[in-house]
Amino acid sequence: MLADFECARLATLDSLGVLDTAPEREFDAIVQLAKHLMNCKIALVSLIDKDRQWFKAKIGLDVDQTPRELAFCAHAVAADDILIVPDATKDNRFSSNPLVTGAPNIRFYAGVPIHAAMLDTPSKLLPLGTLCVIDDKPREVDPGDMKLLVELGHLVETLIAARSSAAAAVGFAEERGRNLHALDRKHRQLRQAERMANIGSWRLTLADNQTEWSEQTYAIHGVPIGDGKPLDTALDFYPPKARATITNALERTMRTGEPFDVETDFTTAQGEYRRVRSIGELEVDDGQPVGLIGVFQDITARFMMEEALRDAAYTDDLTRIASRGRFNEFVDDKIRATVAAGELCALLLIDLDHFKAVNDRFGHHAGDEVLRVMAERLKADYLSSCFAARLGGDEFVLLISDQAILKDITGLLRRLLFDLQHSVSANGLTLDVSATIGACWLGGQITDRGQLLRNADSALYEAKRTQRGSAMIAGRSEVILPSQDGSVPLVLVKK
Repeated sequence: MLADFECARLATLDSLGVLDTAPEREFDAIVQLAKHLMNCKIALVSLIDKDRQWFKAKIGLDVDQTPRELAFCAHAVAADDILIVPDATKDNRFSSNPLVTGAPNIRFYAGVPIHAAMLDTPSKLLPLGTLCVIDDKPREVDPGDMKLLVELGHLVETLIAARSSAAAAVGFAEERGRNLHALDRKHRQLRQAERMANIGSWRLTLADNQTEWSEQTYAIHGVPIGDGKPLDTALDFYPPKARATITNALERTMRTGEPFDVETDFTTAQGEYRRVRSIGELEVDDGQPVGLIGVFQDITARFMMEEALRDAAYTDDLTRIASRGRFNEFVDDKIRATVAAGELCALLLIDLDHFKAVNDRFGHHAGDEVLRVMAERLKADYLSSCFAARLGGDEFVLLISDQAILKDITGLLRRLLFDLQHSVSANGLTLDVSATIGACWLGGQITDRGQLLRNADSALYEAKRTQRGSAMIAGRSEVILPSQDGSVPLVLVKK
């Protein structure tokens, strides 16, 4: 019975044609989200083959595959259930595993099975592998995070199914015109696949720029089945930016013969927003290009889920400003753009004073409210061009690239110190919370995020040592104090 299950599982995996394929951005995006979501060093989409586990997508790991007998994921597939290993060194199944005793020194593992429909029984789902996260430190997993990891696993399943359906649809489209008898049979199969995967097929005739659409392509556009539309009219369903993307893709394929694969915004005939994916390639007859053929898919549901997951990963749940993960990505992009433009950029590291006392005396709910208040003040109108994030605990960061603001960084620090003063009162007791700030300029030998944070942290430490509620700029000796009314400057020279 077990052998029959494994044979059916391996046959299903082989039929998908996904093993040993090139990286794909959709799968890569999922492991990126899983890594950020679970705050782990490694995230994988792992497929369990006969003698190996192969990684369709990976982050934090250099190898493409490992022997099956070493794979934690093989256990999750065999049980067809979620597998959580808080500390592999304390688990008899894994404590002597070379992946635990040596690199990558696995301690924590969490994996959710990913499934596909059995070849001859579509209603029966078989586990192909897992979406998993791995860390080199033991840990417990938050049930809410685990629920989101399961949802990401479902998204992997959807992508695998859509990938298979899309490949089949393209194959059907290419087969049309080769054989009239095969055309009728394949066309029926195509319509079924299109309805199942919400994918339509299309053809553009180069001689007259006329389009031919399948039934599902009409359905996605929200128009009755007809004779297709001229290319110019078909492009009207795309907003201007998306229209330019599609036009450039079509022109590039016609010019170079290379296929295209793009995702864009889209508006139906009823004015409803959609997110669509378009794949196309050149159709050649007797060595001459005669048209473009391809498939067209409504991916709105998947796109919305990805956006929601990305928002969850990039937004601090308590303060609703950017998370540390979002900050890391944003600041790296901003540094590259700033250096390329030859402009100024500064980073402010902000640490709250007396925050622990608020938690100890008034409770964590009061501390949470202080964090929300401070985050809201970092979104003030005069900071609208700045990027604010919570790094964790009572530590915030502000990235400033507005050239006008940077002309008076000292003035900004004085006002910010004034604005980040807050009092908490309860039961006749009042505690004053302030902020201490360490600032650092981008430039010179300071050219990356790590150096910026280290120098800003040193300035922050020096400011705290000198006087809490003040600010210092890395490389300078002045201690900057808050203005008295939010506007009047005050600077002390450090002795």
